Amino acid sequence: QVWQIRLDMHLLNHDGNITDAASIAGIVALCHFRRPDVSVQGEEVTVYTPEERDPVPLSIHHMPICVSFAFFHQGTYLLVDPTEREERVMDGLLVIAMNKHHEICTIQSSGVVMLLPDQILRCSKITAVKVAEITELIQKALENDQKARKEGGKFGFAESIPNQRITTFKMESAAVDTSDVEEQAEEIIAKADPPSEVFASPVVHTPGTAQIGEGIESSWGDLEESEKEEAAEEEGESEAAAFECEKVETEDTSTLKETKKEPIVLSDSEEEEVVILEPQELPRKTR
Repeated sequence: QVWQIRLDMHLLNHDGNITDAASIAGIVALCHFRRPDVSVQGEEVTVYTPEERDPVPLSIHHMPICVSFAFFHQGTYLLVDPTEREERVMDGLLVIAMNKHHEICTIQSSGVVMLLPDQILRCSKITAVKVAEITELIQKALENDQKARKEGGKFGFAESIPNQRITTFKMESAAVDTSDVEEQAEEIIAKADPPSEVFASPVVHTPGTAQIGEGIESSWGDLEESEKEEAAEEEGESEAAAFECEKVETEDTSTLKETKKEPIVLSDSEEEEVVILEPQELPRKTR
């Protein structure tokens, strides 16, 4: 027979980094929990009430604490414990769970950023420092709670209810008048200063890349010296080849014109027969 423990969490306020807050709340709840004491004699199991015996704590060997890291600009900037607004614009998130003995329990990465080994090692070192601080705070809070309970005072959740610490972020509901919203918007727009300059289409000027936008010729960055020489040689060869082709065409045209001036007459002395051939019908050797 074993004890079955279920841990449920309800969010009262969300301002980002739920994973770290949930891990701390969960481990503290398990450390603070007490189960009824039992005794086993043969096959008979006796569960004692809190009045008969004091409840006993769970056997928790270590406390894994989660530390979250937010990355911006493809890992260029690193931020620990991001807020809700920072989570909206971050590129990736890395969560490392570690105990105070520097033992990594789990690592989870999400987002569209690719991390390098050096970045992960740096985050692990920061996690070790943060875990040591948080573990010390948890142990002090548990000791203060146990001391207050022995003295018969109220501590923890029972103390937070009369002081309204749980509902500190609560806001009273207020009615909003939306009858003249359109008039107010037009008045704000009329009073606002017009923009200094309006661009019909975006134009990006970046050296070494193609320019984007209308009215600007697409161009690439400056070529290196070796590339310039190769381009000049290729251009010179193409011009020389074009010149040779033009020269050959000119010579062929002039030859045809000269040949067409008068036909060539071939005679056969034996048969005394005269044959007149046009220039285009003559064999190449005869021409």
